[in-house]
Amino acid sequence: MPTESDTGYDPSLGRKFIFVTGGVMSGLGKGITAASTGRLLANAGFDVTAVKIDPYLNVDAGTMNPFQHGEVYVLKDGGEVDLDLGNYERFLDIDMTSDHNITTGKVYRNVIEKERAGDYLGKTVQIIPHITDDIKRRVREAAAGSDVCIVEVGGTVGDIEGMPYLEALRQFAHEEDDDDLLFTHVTLVPYSKNGEQKTKPTQHSVKELRSIGLQPDVLVGRATEPLDAHTREKIALFCDVPQDAVFSNPDVDDIYHVPLMVEDEGLDDYVMEYLGLADEALPQKERNTEWRDRVTQETTETVTVGLVGKYGLEDAYISIHEALKHAGLECNIEVERKWIHSESLADGHADELTDLDGIVVPGGFGSRGTEGKIEAIRYARENNVPFLGLCLGFQMAVVEFARNVLGLEDAHSAELEEETPNPVIDLLPEQEGLEDMGGTMRLGKHVTELNEGTIAADIYGGTTCTERHRHRYEVNPEYIDELEDNGLVFSGASGRRMEVLEIPDHPYFLGTQFHPEFRSRPTRASPPFVGFVDTVSGANGGDR
Repeated sequence: MPTESDTGYDPSLGRKFIFVTGGVMSGLGKGITAASTGRLLANAGFDVTAVKIDPYLNVDAGTMNPFQHGEVYVLKDGGEVDLDLGNYERFLDIDMTSDHNITTGKVYRNVIEKERAGDYLGKTVQIIPHITDDIKRRVREAAAGSDVCIVEVGGTVGDIEGMPYLEALRQFAHEEDDDDLLFTHVTLVPYSKNGEQKTKPTQHSVKELRSIGLQPDVLVGRATEPLDAHTREKIALFCDVPQDAVFSNPDVDDIYHVPLMVEDEGLDDYVMEYLGLADEALPQKERNTEWRDRVTQETTETVTVGLVGKYGLEDAYISIHEALKHAGLECNIEVERKWIHSESLADGHADELTDLDGIVVPGGFGSRGTEGKIEAIRYARENNVPFLGLCLGFQMAVVEFARNVLGLEDAHSAELEEETPNPVIDLLPEQEGLEDMGGTMRLGKHVTELNEGTIAADIYGGTTCTERHRHRYEVNPEYIDELEDNGLVFSGASGRRMEVLEIPDHPYFLGTQFHPEFRSRPTRASPPFVGFVDTVSGANGGDR
């Protein structure tokens, strides 16, 4: 094992590593498999963290189109990352930082900047060792202070983009003790026409992995049904792993049941035994069961909530979908989410709004679909339908109120219509003139002061809240008095920035400039979502 003086490696940083790779095809669910493993280890009393490796050249996910790549998830430090980080935070109930997301853009930029600064003292800078050393450093630093660090390598084994990361993992195997590392490989086990589970894709995937110098310790087969005994035996034989190291991860109705499924398979016990953690784990009777209790509870009622957005892709709003689900678990209600394309509402509310129990208008960037969002907000306000507006949804609620209550028919956001004569949403004076757009962006966690006696203070149970942001434009201070004089209440603020709005005489009309969905967890639902779902169900005196 190398010393700190050799490589900059500090042996005290992190204890155990679980590396998760995927084969055959992307989107198999290796992230959920990894997160589920972490959830079970946390239940057993271990401090678990995670690292997501994304092999794309983008430095972060901030500029990626949600329709192509899913939502941009925001961390507490303002990091804009892949949506998989959201799954890790939700499953592990932890707050991660940008250091837990490694991208090729980050790695290469750092190495090139060091080369330009002369840090390599004239050496030829190469993939090995300079890129791989930077990858290993980042993983170890992210693991600092944890008992177990789960590292998911995005993409599929064999992709050219992922080769430096797999080489870094191979080097890890030489630099760490054998019982401090476990390699998990997730593959597809498809069915033939006659219903037979086929192992050949798994065999080829493992062969590809072994050609790189990596031998999986655990294989997880993704299939529609659990792997049968013959399939497990064949995979073990041809992939050179013990038969009890082959696990099933079949399809389930709810991703929150995956930890229960792999626990029943014994994956957590196998992992702890392999890593030498079994003796340190809590006895079975003392392990945390809150997750199992919460996600298996029976619901007493079903409500339908409309999500009005412009991206016809669930992953583009995955945190909102999950936050509604969490609120439903908290309120013991099944929340059915109905997608409504905002562009279809531009000429007035469609019939599809009339059968909804509540309406959510999410965040987003760009003008497409905003008129439909405004119409949906108007419908909710005028018909006493519970409403929750998030980020852009908050801003469009201000625009809707200005147009239809104040009579400012041409009111708009200056971000969407630069020449609007009534920019009720605009840059603050201190933001104007900054050439770097990042300099005007409000990202990450910030504290909001809440007014006593308001819905916001009631749902948060106090006069402050800390939530994550991702926006640039703000409510224009010049219009605040007129808006409030006509019934709109700004119940939360951060200095000159308006953060929460509500209408007191409405069953539930709440908008937040921040994104409360990013801090929602299955066992710790977001207050604005709980208040919304509670009202939708009628449990809190709502009219619907």
